Amino acid sequence: MVFAHDTEMSLQSAVALVNTLGEPTLDEVSDLTDFFATHDYTGRHDRTRSELDDVRALRPRLRELLTADRDAAVAIVNAMLAEHRAVPRLVRHPPLDWHIHAVPDDAPLATRIAVETAMAMIDVIRDDELSRLGVCADHDCDDVVLDLSRNRSKRFCSVACGNRNAVAAYRARQVRAAEG
Repeated sequence: MVFAHDTEMSLQSAVALVNTLGEPTLDEVSDLTDFFATHDYTGRHDRTRSELDDVRALRPRLRELLTADRDAAVAIVNAMLAEHRAVPRLVRHPPLDWHIHAVPDDAPLATRIAVETAMAMIDVIRDDELSRLGVCADHDCDDVVLDLSRNRSKRFCSVACGNRNAVAAYRARQVRAAEG
């Protein structure tokens, strides 16, 4: 484990949310409900179009944060925390042990996502681990990649992008061998 469990969870959900800017999209309230459940969010979830719109509107800002250099990331994190009046506190609820929340559980979902991502990025920035975040190495994809591997080898956002590039590399080698 590179980061604390709650930090990893926040980073993974932020990357998944940002990557809904492409496919799969986050178009329906039911998609947000699935996202909420998949990423183990707790607290308030209104299940309304307004909530969906607020979460969707957050994606470009999160993408900017997750792909920023260290100094720019600091500015974005500080602005997000100030905007939402984040006050860190320790909480415990199943299935997690003590971890940090910085806004009330009844804060809007978009606020909680923004603040949880900003709090997670504090660990990333302090540990100078921004190289664990990047853009997919597939030239036809611009999704964000979170690399939590020990050897920092993750280059693709998904198995599909990795396989597509492996097949393309294999075919290129076959062509070179046939020409050679």
